[in-house]
Amino acid sequence: MRKPWIVGVLLAGLLLGACGDPASSPEASPPAPAVPDGTGPSARTTHQGAAASPEAGTPAKAPKVLYLGDSLAMENQKVLGGLLRDRLHARYTSAPRSGTTLCDYLEGTGAKSLVPAGDKAAALVRSLRPDFVVLQFWGNSWGYTPCMDGITYDKQRGPYFQRYEADMKRLTDQIAEAADGASRPRIVWVLQGPDPITPARVQKVNELYEARARASGDLVADAGRTVSATSARYTWTQYVPCTSYERAHPTYCTQPGSDRTALHRDDDYLHFCLAPTTTTPKPCPVRSPGIQRITREITRVVADHTG
Repeated sequence: MRKPWIVGVLLAGLLLGACGDPASSPEASPPAPAVPDGTGPSARTTHQGAAASPEAGTPAKAPKVLYLGDSLAMENQKVLGGLLRDRLHARYTSAPRSGTTLCDYLEGTGAKSLVPAGDKAAALVRSLRPDFVVLQFWGNSWGYTPCMDGITYDKQRGPYFQRYEADMKRLTDQIAEAADGASRPRIVWVLQGPDPITPARVQKVNELYEARARASGDLVADAGRTVSATSARYTWTQYVPCTSYERAHPTYCTQPGSDRTALHRDDDYLHFCLAPTTTTPKPCPVRSPGIQRITREITRVVADHTG
């Protein structure tokens, strides 16, 4: 069995990478992006949706959705965009960056931030005027990004949570201020799945997300529940029983004969992409049950609150 600190070092490296380039492509991936995914000075990807709802058969406003986050969002972004477009004809922009945390998307962090000024949350809200801002962050706890000022969970648990909570409020305030009198976007805080190294940490981070959503009238998407064992929300597991959707789509029920599916690779305890990680962050290129589960839950929440 790996010692916790060894696994922690492994996860630290994995957080800075993302999925590789096998030949197959995700079932729900959208058309070729207008700008690069996760590379270059801007990691922004925009897709324009239609303006009518086939379910209702009448014109409907297609929601504008902005998706920000870390390496988990990086691997999810194409599948989420495809689901939002197919179900809601959403106008969708994604700008995740691997290795980041909330403070990276705050304006005023200067050179300490891993996110350029044009891709800060407030800057994107001012330019895109989204209806929803979906935020998915595992919760940087190992000191990957300079804007955390060296505060890490393993050494400074109290200051870590205090800082994380303060950054959540600052980011909420900056997003609201960026609306500048227009309709304020609803923030969707994505709750995370089990952390195999510090399960109590991710549970507390999720509680902070829920408290922030209540305080500011925003939303949560409990995507983490969909990648957890039914009876053990914060106990990490590599395999879970297949859902009815996965049984109906056998490529997502990855363990034939056992009615189980894999959420993680054997060599990656954190990410849900079943392709190997590489040093070049990019969306997941293979069908992955964990990503499908997470993005379906995010889509459901956005759909439930789209008028």
